[in-house]
Amino acid sequence: MKTMPAPRRLLVALPLLLAPPLLLAGCGWNDVRKPEKPANESAGTAAAAAAPAADPLALTVQSIDGQPVALSAYRGKAVLIVNTASECGFTPQYAGLQALHEKYGPRGLAVLGFPCNDFGGQEPGSAEEIQTFCSKEFHVSFPLFAKVVAKGEGQSPLYRELTERTPAGIRGPIKWNFTKFLLDPSGKVVARFEPAVKPEDPRVTSEIEKVLPQQAM
Repeated sequence: MKTMPAPRRLLVALPLLLAPPLLLAGCGWNDVRKPEKPANESAGTAAAAAAPAADPLALTVQSIDGQPVALSAYRGKAVLIVNTASECGFTPQYAGLQALHEKYGPRGLAVLGFPCNDFGGQEPGSAEEIQTFCSKEFHVSFPLFAKVVAKGEGQSPLYRELTERTPAGIRGPIKWNFTKFLLDPSGKVVARFEPAVKPEDPRVTSEIEKVLPQQAM
């Protein structure tokens, strides 16, 4: 398989201080987003009736090898969906995602990585290059999927579900790489973590622990 060119490795090593001003300013993001409670019960009931709840796990996607994967295979697990990139200031978060996979996988967490080139063109590689890079640099063993379009024209059905059909407080456009969506075992989206929130952040792990299908012994 092809090895990653030296300039690509260099970009990954750049400190976050060299990230675009967009990231440093934070764009006014709320770091951790959860569904907002409706102002009153009747309003919440009407909204629920008007718009069916998102169900990302009803979709079929492609693996990074181009094979169809029914996300329903992950129903019954806690699921963390992340749009990833290989040349981003946040790329070292692959290590944290792998750590979550190793720690919580046996208790029912599935970490799913969806490479995306929408933000700064920071995932230009082929499927083979992405696989090689993730394996060599971060020993990634959680599932990776084919590149997705997370915003704008050609947006993938998965990211339409996550950004347009989720409750207020969670829905809204993806602003950068490594935005994280947490689903409970039924497929309901229960939290969203913006890119600057590292996978090992206690705010992430505490929300994961709340929805794990298997409790610690």
